[in-house]
Amino acid sequence: MTHTPEIQGNRTEELVIEAREAQRHRRPSRIERLGDHFKREWQLYLMLLPTIIWLLVFLYKPMYGLQIAFKDYSIFRGIEGSPWIGLEHFYSLFDNDQFIRALKNTIIISAYGLLFGFPVPIILALMFNEVLNAWFRKTAQTIVYLPHFISSVIIAGIVMTAFSPSAGIINTFLGWFGVEPIYFLTKPEWFRPIFIGTGVWQEAGFQSIVYLAAIAGVSPTLYESAVVDGASRWQMIWKITVPCILPTIIIMLIIRIGNILEVSFEMIILLYQPATYETADVVNTFIYRQGIQGGQYDLAAAAGLFNAVVAFVLVISANTVSKRFSRTSLW
Repeated sequence: MTHTPEIQGNRTEELVIEAREAQRHRRPSRIERLGDHFKREWQLYLMLLPTIIWLLVFLYKPMYGLQIAFKDYSIFRGIEGSPWIGLEHFYSLFDNDQFIRALKNTIIISAYGLLFGFPVPIILALMFNEVLNAWFRKTAQTIVYLPHFISSVIIAGIVMTAFSPSAGIINTFLGWFGVEPIYFLTKPEWFRPIFIGTGVWQEAGFQSIVYLAAIAGVSPTLYESAVVDGASRWQMIWKITVPCILPTIIIMLIIRIGNILEVSFEMIILLYQPATYETADVVNTFIYRQGIQGGQYDLAAAAGLFNAVVAFVLVISANTVSKRFSRTSLW
C-alpha cells in the first residue's frame, strides 16, 4: 500500500510536532540548568568576581610555594632549583625545643581563650537583648564594639601604659594598698592572663553581633506564649533564647576550634619579649623568628603547613562530632 504525498506530509508534520513537544517536556541537563542559572544571576557573579580573583591570587597561588617545606630551599636557587629532602624539616621541628615550647604555649593560650573568651560575647548579646532603654543599649554597644576598630599597635600601647610599673593605673591602684610595683610584662606568669584579658576586651563586643543577629531571628510569639504562661525573664532566656541560638553557638564554636592554633600574632609580637618567651612564644612567632629573622624559610614553611593541617583536622573533627550529636554543622 502506498502513501500519497499529502498523507506523508501530514505524518512528517506530526512527527515534528511530537519532537518539539518531547523537547519541551524533556528535563534539562545539569549543564543546561547551570547555564540558565548563570544567565539569570550574572550580576551577582560579576560582583563576586573581584573576591574570587583575590582568593586565587593571594590564597591559592601562594600554595605553590608550600613545596619548600619538603626542600632544602635556597633563595638563590629558587623553588625549582632547590633539592627535595622529604620530611626532614618536620623531623627537625619536633626535635626543636623552641617549637615544642611554642606549640605548647599556643594550645594553652587558645584553650584559656576558648574557656574564658568564648562565653563572653554570648553573655553580652543576652544582656543587650534584655536592655529596654534604647539609648542606653546603643551607647553600651558602641562602647564595647569600639576596641575592635582600634589598631593592635594602639591596643598594645594602652596595655603597656596601663601595666607600667611607674605610672600605670594598675600599679597605682595596687600602691594604694601598699603593694610594691610589679613588672607585669616582664614576668612570664602574667603574660597569659594579660594577653587573654586584652583579647576578650578587644573582640568580645564585636563578636556579640553574631549572637544578637541570631536572637533577632527568634520568633516573638515564643516570648508572648511564655508571658501568658507566667514565665520570668530569666526563664525565657534559658528556655527560649539560648535553645534558639544554640545552632549559631555551635557553628561559632566549630570555627573557634579550627582556629585554635591561630593566636593573635600581632599582639604577641607587640607585647612579648625574650624574658617572657617561656609562656608567650607561640607557633606563629616561632615561624616569624625562624623564617623572617633567621632566614630559614623552608623550616618556617614546614611549621606553617603543620599548623594548617592541624587546623583542618580540628575543623573536620569538630564538625563531625557536632553533626552526629546535635545535627548542626558547617556542611
